[in-house]
Amino acid sequence: MSDNNVMKITKHGHACLEFEVDGERVLLDPGFYTEPMGEVENVRAIVITHQHDDHCFEDQIDAITARQVAAGRKPPKIYSVDEVCARLAKAAEVRGTSYDTVAVHHADFYADDNFTFEFFGDLHAEIHRSYPLVQNCAVMVNGQVYYPGDSYTLPDRPVDVLAVPTSAPWLKIGDVIDFVTAVQPKRSFATHNALLSDRGHALNNSRVQSSTEAGGGEFTYLLDGESITV
Repeated sequence: MSDNNVMKITKHGHACLEFEVDGERVLLDPGFYTEPMGEVENVRAIVITHQHDDHCFEDQIDAITARQVAAGRKPPKIYSVDEVCARLAKAAEVRGTSYDTVAVHHADFYADDNFTFEFFGDLHAEIHRSYPLVQNCAVMVNGQVYYPGDSYTLPDRPVDVLAVPTSAPWLKIGDVIDFVTAVQPKRSFATHNALLSDRGHALNNSRVQSSTEAGGGEFTYLLDGESITV
């Protein structure tokens, strides 16, 4: 990891986050609600929290991989749950390609050059009792930024920066308030929010902001393409 340990976090469409340290990048959940990510350079790894298409989308992965290979780099390593690894293995047969996947589970830790990944939890939040639960991994990047995927999985330590889902079929804003209150991050920002109107953003963001500030933290609303550093 870089000595100065400065990491830039950029929000992209819906649930996709980009992490950059010393020009190397990791992409988190580049799904089909996210703008095409195939032009992003120096992508070392992709982290996918679960199998739903708004988080895992083969067209995105293939475009990202093609960019890296064209630049003479190795294909990015893909860290995800067993179900995603199985999905990508099947997709590889159909597409005539391959994916360098690493199956992750609760309490796993991986170091990849400028980045570290710690994984938490194992299940997606319930949408409805008629829908089967799928696997989901929350992730802590570089010990600083925590993203729960589609869950309210709590980390086992204080959090510097919390990426907070603010809109989803499985989400109730009261549960989000409880989640943020339990985590008490130093900083937070909204993500997983492609389904909201401007008024919806204002309403739900205000709840996240008040919960964050009640714990002594600071909330930032990032538009797609905007960044913060840690």
